[in-house]
Order: sequence, then structure tokens, then C-alpha cells
Amino acid sequence: MGLVIARQATIYEQEQGWGRPLEALMLETGARFLAEFRPGRDQCWIAEIDGMSAGSVFLTDEGDGLARLRLLYVEPRARGQGVADLLVAACIGFAREAGYARVTLWTHTVLAAARRLYARHGFRLVAQAEHEAFGVPVQGETWELALER
Repeated sequence: MGLVIARQATIYEQEQGWGRPLEALMLETGARFLAEFRPGRDQCWIAEIDGMSAGSVFLTDEGDGLARLRLLYVEPRARGQGVADLLVAACIGFAREAGYARVTLWTHTVLAAARRLYARHGFRLVAQAEHEAFGVPVQGETWELALER
């Protein structure tokens, strides 16, 4: 867990300038995932290419039939190889099997590739709000996917 979060925090710092505030949020998310893990309701996937980590994603139970896709990232060397598609598809498949009604996620307008990925998988933008939680002004977005039963 520590390696996944450290790597993701480093990438976001290098690519977006999001520093310690984002890393702290990711550490809190990871700690909560480990402390409150519910088998069959929460899950984490770590993709590998040639034995090396290529990215990861988490799915957590938010209650009332809602799951949350969290902490999706793909290593720069692995981008364009379908890793993100496979990770998001794994989340959606798991959520369906677990009986969730919806999946939600939080992303940012500047993450254009991620936004296209979510749209391809059927997520719809439901809310936007500017914030400075990562130390710089950025437009946050909430996306949702309704799952068929």
C-alpha cells in the first residue's frame, strides 16, 4: 500500500504540482482502506507488466449501494497499453458482482485522459467544484455510473 501511494504521489507532484496535501489525502485513504477492509465489498487491483507495477485502483463501499472508485493511476511507461481500461473494468465488474447499484468517483478537469476513460466506461459527470485542497486551484469533478442489476 505504501509503495502504491508513494509512487502515485510522486507522479502527481511531477505532472500536476500537487504535493503534500494530495499525498496526505492518499495516505489517509490507504490507511482507511486497510483498517476498514470488507472482503467482498472492497478491493484493490495492482497491474503489472513484465513483473513491474504498472498502476492500480481501489474500490470501496460507501454505503447505501454506492461504491467509490479511488486512487486510479497508471505508470507513465505503461500508458497507452490499456492498463487503465483493465483496471476500471475490474472495478465495474467487481461492483456489479458485489451488488452495488452505482459507482462514483472524484477526478479533476485537468486529467483529460482519465475523464475520457471514465466516459468510455459509461460514467457521467454529475458535479463540478473548484478547490485548492492540493495547494493550487483546480476544478474537481464527481462522476457516477449506474449499474444494471
